[in-house]
Amino acid sequence: MKVVILGCGRVGSTIATTMAREGHDVTIVDQNPDSFRRLSADYTGKTVVGNGLDPDTLSKADIEHADAFVAVTNGDNRNIMSVQIAKVKFRVPKVVARIYDPIRASAYADLGIETLCTTCVGSGLLHDMILGRPFSDVESYCTFGMQETPSEVTNA
Repeated sequence: MKVVILGCGRVGSTIATTMAREGHDVTIVDQNPDSFRRLSADYTGKTVVGNGLDPDTLSKADIEHADAFVAVTNGDNRNIMSVQIAKVKFRVPKVVARIYDPIRASAYADLGIETLCTTCVGSGLLHDMILGRPFSDVESYCTFGMQETPSEVTNA
């Protein structure tokens, strides 16, 4: 599988390293060349320095041949915009954006953009750990806390 990843922070570098070790063709894009130091010493993929919203930068990452595009920068807006570019302009079959804001994640999911809200997932996992409950499947955490108001959670 050919995968292009935008953002070489902790999450992006971990995904890139793992997928490259599994034999996938991986390219990771970041504006800061120092970010690539997070990649493991055995990373065999490619790196591209540039703005992930720039079609020329994405072309350097060979997005035209990508099977998947993942946006995991620190900015929700940048992640959403880049997956829209990947999906609409470059017709990448699988695009996923990491989103921090649960309200935005829900709104974009309603528009057909696949998102993962790490705030919801992390909160749900921590909630179950605190209560000593077994973990559920990831899908059950994707909307954690969005159905109830804080007073409902407190009174539960």
